[in-house]
Amino acid sequence: MPFRRAFYFAGIAAAALMGSAVSHAAESLPLAAPSDHQTGADLIARGQYLAIAADCAACHTDPSSKKVFAGGYAIHSPMGIIYSSNITPSKGFGIGNYTEKQFSDAVRQGIRADGSHLYPAMPYPSYAGLTDADIHALYAYFMHGVKPIDEKPQQTKLSFPFNLRFSMAGWNLLFLHNKPFTPVESEDATWNRGKYLVDNVEHCSECHTPRNALMALQGGNALYTGAMLGSWHAPNLTSDAVSGLGGWSDKDLAQYLQTGHVNGKAQAAGPMAEAVTNSLQYLHDDDIKAIIAYLRTLPPVRDPSQTQAASEFGTGSNSDTATRGIHPISKFLSAEASGQTLYDASCSSCHQPDGKGTHDGFYPSLVHNTTLGGDSPDNLVSTILFGVQRTVNGKSVLMPAFGPYSDVQALSDKQVATLSNYLFKQYGNPQLSVTEEDVKTIRQGGATPLIARVAGPATLAGGVIVVILVVLLAVWRLRRKRR
Repeated sequence: MPFRRAFYFAGIAAAALMGSAVSHAAESLPLAAPSDHQTGADLIARGQYLAIAADCAACHTDPSSKKVFAGGYAIHSPMGIIYSSNITPSKGFGIGNYTEKQFSDAVRQGIRADGSHLYPAMPYPSYAGLTDADIHALYAYFMHGVKPIDEKPQQTKLSFPFNLRFSMAGWNLLFLHNKPFTPVESEDATWNRGKYLVDNVEHCSECHTPRNALMALQGGNALYTGAMLGSWHAPNLTSDAVSGLGGWSDKDLAQYLQTGHVNGKAQAAGPMAEAVTNSLQYLHDDDIKAIIAYLRTLPPVRDPSQTQAASEFGTGSNSDTATRGIHPISKFLSAEASGQTLYDASCSSCHQPDGKGTHDGFYPSLVHNTTLGGDSPDNLVSTILFGVQRTVNGKSVLMPAFGPYSDVQALSDKQVATLSNYLFKQYGNPQLSVTEEDVKTIRQGGATPLIARVAGPATLAGGVIVVILVVLLAVWRLRRKRR
């Protein structure tokens, strides 16, 4: 199941610093970022740059049509499929009749012009921090710099109780706390710019922060500590040298954000590949530096189970066998094939028999690779199932998927588990392992959050309980605020 880098109610999305999923969204959208000079001199150009930085096109463009901002992209969540809306200036089907105030309310408060509530598939809890000046620039761009497309995208129809959009008013009262960004006086302009980009415009916390039982972001010490979401694991972004980014140099981080590739560390794929493809590669150098400056100051938080950095695991080891090239691939890919045999048949032609990839890094090494050395097996499994796809500077990077819709060889859950466990032992963190059932869960989109299990379409009583709980919590918070 492909996932957009969207941050919907269930929180099913993540931006994995290493890991992959094939997602049609990773295909290059027809975007071109204005220069630093243009953004400083022209309001519409500044709005365009902000729209790219906020990655608006990624979620509001159906990759099958590539009609930018026309909506219709299907965002899969445990609550059901949420379809993105048309945000072109079409007066019949888009936002062409929106006033700037209505536009601001939609972006920062999650309230449409007709008064109905958006789902947090639209990351308005983060966009709430956008400044008035940037909202003005975005409005100018969408009204005057975007081509209107007079098409009505498919509408979202969730089951009870998630179809009750008004319930989002209670959720917002509980969890929508952000106000327009104001600089921290004790920090310099670069740090403040980085904080604004990371926390609000790029909305990084939507993937990299764990969520509570009602799928709102946790705060405090949990901020940017990584999260298991859907098929993916979004890694720790804090400054810890083992669990976070403390072991990365500024050069590594800049290269990764702008290209999605750092030899001997990580390659972006899945939702992070989408972020690089559609947004991060277009950011001006000063903004990349600002992001890094802010990330450096995130308080270090270490996972007690991690003893060394994810990129430090593994040694090259030749897995060649005497049978390579003798038997047809169908024999190698039998149900009972060993991990070594599966690697020889499916992986070694690109990643090489010793797992070190090619010398130019085009086919990455599996040694010192954060996908295999992290604290979660999910990203490796997702890489095998969904592949890798990203486009940077007009050049595509592709690893075929071996899961659903494979163009090369579909592997069963058992085969993926066997191959993954071999790769962990051979090239990565030997403490990691997966079962056939784990692979099945990842293939289906990850573990279902508690709220979706309790309030699923088959449990009417559970849905009623969730609605009542949200209302009671919202009333409690309202009373507390009034006091």
